Amino acid sequence: MLRHKHQWLLWANEIQGISQAGLTYAKDPFDLQRYQRLQQLAAEMVAYQSFDAFEKIQQLFASEKHYLTPKLDVRVAIIQEENILLVKEISDGKWSLPGGWADVNESPAENGIKEVLEETGLQVAITKLFALFDKLKHTHPPELPHAYKAFFLGEIIGGEIKTSIETTQVQFFHKDELPVLSINRVTPAQIALAFTHYQNKTLATDFD
Repeated sequence: MLRHKHQWLLWANEIQGISQAGLTYAKDPFDLQRYQRLQQLAAEMVAYQSFDAFEKIQQLFASEKHYLTPKLDVRVAIIQEENILLVKEISDGKWSLPGGWADVNESPAENGIKEVLEETGLQVAITKLFALFDKLKHTHPPELPHAYKAFFLGEIIGGEIKTSIETTQVQFFHKDELPVLSINRVTPAQIALAFTHYQNKTLATDFD
């Protein structure tokens, strides 16, 4: 079996998925106890490896209801010639493409447009989905929850640059002079891929 570099997180995710499905559909009280124990074991695995408090992980797992599925993180690359727009995150003081978790009742592209407006003050039109990735298959640090990442190209159609409650700076950077990136949000390889698709919009969408 091919081992992932963060195999422990894959195992914990799978155990959590089994436990959550069981807690959703099981009726027998003894089965429910077993699934609750599986959920505790998954939380213990993550807490042991990540050094997060067990109670924090257990609360995260317990807050999830119904069948476990990945969340969707949406990011938008706004490129002008050889420069790309980045936002400085309040949470870690590092830079990322504007974006965030997708909200219900909005499509992925609509979420991207909204996130850009909220974080940068700019109105954009989405021109292409250039990548759809499983976060665990890329060089992000191990992190819960399991997420897919949708990367779009966008063009500015209005608005004025301003910061938000989540960002302290909004700035264009040359592709060869990038600041310190918030790697859990975007990697240098993903920035480079954005430029590749910007320069050739006929390329097929990258995935996995």
